[in-house]
Amino acid sequence: MQVMRRSLFAASAAMAAVVLVAGGSASAGAAGDSARVAEGAEGVGAGAEEEARARTGAAEADLAHHGHASLWEDRLAVWLESGNSGPAEVADATVRLTFSVELAGDVELPSGCLRGGDRVVLCRTGTLRAGIGGSGIPLDLKLVGSPAETVVGVTTVWSGGTVDPNRGNDDHTVLVPATGDGYIF
Repeated sequence: MQVMRRSLFAASAAMAAVVLVAGGSASAGAAGDSARVAEGAEGVGAGAEEEARARTGAAEADLAHHGHASLWEDRLAVWLESGNSGPAEVADATVRLTFSVELAGDVELPSGCLRGGDRVVLCRTGTLRAGIGGSGIPLDLKLVGSPAETVVGVTTVWSGGTVDPNRGNDDHTVLVPATGDGYIF
């Protein structure tokens, strides 16, 4: 497994971006405005997205998140891999993972990830170059109790100011029964 090292400045910038996105601050700046415009255009149609890109000057990138999740006893393992089909590079993105079961208080997360609540983890992807696969993020989570199943949700919440016209491949919901098997998303 490759250990990713990030500078304190990069980690601080990612945390600030997460806070701005999660908090909905009006001072999020042009990148935040572009992301909000793109999210607002989602589902309205291709014409509205093209108009949003033209107004904001946002680049277009096709982010995708895939991986697998396994549940046994009180443990949930998630392997998350993010990629970008392009055409633009994404300097950094934030992925939100939600869980139908509460996470234990002593969950240890990898570098670049933080708790967003009792059932939420936010992770930064790092730079996603167009056409080149990203690195994976391993999560080994402890849950409250020993559930028979959990539902894991994966979605992009910030894409570095780029517009993603194909949100279907970066938004997943997967049912994970407590079988110890890997369920792919």
